[in-house]
Amino acid sequence: MKLPREIINGFLMSVCIGLFFLLMEMFKLSDNYYLRILNIVFVFYWVNQTIKQNLGDGKNGYLTNLISAGLTALFGVVISIAGLLFYVYNKGGSAYIAKLSEQFIFGGASVNEYCFGLLFEGLASSLIVVFITMQFWRGKTVLND
Repeated sequence: MKLPREIINGFLMSVCIGLFFLLMEMFKLSDNYYLRILNIVFVFYWVNQTIKQNLGDGKNGYLTNLISAGLTALFGVVISIAGLLFYVYNKGGSAYIAKLSEQFIFGGASVNEYCFGLLFEGLASSLIVVFITMQFWRGKTVLND
């Protein structure tokens, strides 16, 4: 059974984001807010890969590619947040979150509130990435599916 590319690319996106944050933690850079924003690069890359692979397979419908890119981003964000939730509970739960959230608007949030807030932030930013990427590929897609 071959998994859909949206799931594969979403999973690879979450692995890249997870490795990026683990490297930041290892080099004691996890408190740098500007470096945290760079995870958007991985979202752009894997959403773009999904669309590029679809076009390579002859799937050139705009709506088809929009849905495919959206599913890739959605799956990647959900898996990343699930990984974060697992990691936070293994690092000490609320005590670790207190250290992480002191630089965000979420000051004093519980683990679940923090992850829930990041889920919505990730979904919103991923939606923006999907629409920007679709505008980039607009000339290569067809509006009528």
